[in-house]
Amino acid sequence: MATLNFNPASVEPQQNFSALPTGRYRAEITDSEMKSTKAGTGEYLQLTFTLTDNESGDGRNVWTRLNLSNPNKTAEGIAQRELSAICHCLGFGDRNISESEELHNIPLFIDVIQERNPVTESIANRIKGYAPLEKAVRVAKGAEKFSSPAAPAVRKNPWGK
Repeated sequence: MATLNFNPASVEPQQNFSALPTGRYRAEITDSEMKSTKAGTGEYLQLTFTLTDNESGDGRNVWTRLNLSNPNKTAEGIAQRELSAICHCLGFGDRNISESEELHNIPLFIDVIQERNPVTESIANRIKGYAPLEKAVRVAKGAEKFSSPAAPAVRKNPWGK
């Protein structure tokens, strides 16, 4: 037995971290870090996207890993194209980025899907695409010249009550 001096009323309960429903979410990159691959043969850029459409302001996080240095050149190419898409959505399509922090705290939309882990059978989220905020807002307002039939609907606070 453990002696506790704990008042649960003084601490916010832990959130439910089940997978988000598939959809388009407003987000910002709030953290970025270069990490070594598990095999130690390359590096990936891990980006943390914090959802910013949560009414209480304490948004959920979704992560992506970009294999920017990898012996598999196909993996590198995919990562570079994804980073280019992110940069274009954030308004950096015409200049070099020297530090990942330059991408922080700028709103954009991310398209999130659910995937089943084949080993654990658990459901997790993956970022499937990106859209610039101004373009996504035009899509949400129904401007035909900016809409795409494959664009998912914008979701607002799907995990709230």
